[in-house]
Amino acid sequence: MAEISVKVLDQNGKTLAVSRGTDEVNLVYSAAYQEGDRIVVDTSESKDYYWLQVDDALGRDLVFFKEGTFSYPIPFGSKRIQLSPKTFQGEKHLLSVKKAKPFEYLAYRNLSRNVNDHHANATIFPHAFANVETRGESVFAAMNAIDGVTAGESHGEWPYQSWGINQRPDAEMTIDFGRLVEVDRVVFYLRADFPHDNWWEKATLEFSDGESQEFELYKTGAAQEFTFEPRRILWVKIKEMKKADDPSPFPALTQLEVYGKEAD
Repeated sequence: MAEISVKVLDQNGKTLAVSRGTDEVNLVYSAAYQEGDRIVVDTSESKDYYWLQVDDALGRDLVFFKEGTFSYPIPFGSKRIQLSPKTFQGEKHLLSVKKAKPFEYLAYRNLSRNVNDHHANATIFPHAFANVETRGESVFAAMNAIDGVTAGESHGEWPYQSWGINQRPDAEMTIDFGRLVEVDRVVFYLRADFPHDNWWEKATLEFSDGESQEFELYKTGAAQEFTFEPRRILWVKIKEMKKADDPSPFPALTQLEVYGKEAD
């Protein structure tokens, strides 16, 4: 059994609220968040799977805890425009952590989704990062491509967050799974704010096993799904995206879903 604690800390590390339990914990925090506050989750069992919800408006996802402690800084100002305006607002918040059952994490599923991801995350997986994010703005961060939101008819604020490449031809984004997984399906959602947006006619996925595969894409914001022979990988990287012959210089990625199962 896993001993779990969920805390809200202020900018000085003072504990504002805490809840502890075995295998499942709920924390109701009855106050407004202040700048510098953060959520800290501790579990006695790392390298295991948990349902994690840092805010009830954000929802929960099944994540892999590679280490026993996860910290989530409460975002303010420009750091939160990629989130629903309801997220982290008000004076009552429900945080929850629940150890996942084997039939949940062993199922065939989208392995790339994690609404709890953030830039400094190095503890729970999946985690997305890139060599460029347009102007360093959160609404164009790599983590937006794994948050489960597929609305792509506009850009610049929630729910139209995306991974923006700042027009760089060498842009790359990696999804790190934090452990070995077996994948055989990907789904691309290109941002489709036409005519503001361009789109990619081709994109390459590089896998941690040393292999790469190119995919032909189309001008649409709808799901573009591809299957391939199962690969056992630690991470996948999207790179070598080829823009269409269009006046717009702004292609972007709304979502990248990677389907499969645990390798072990």
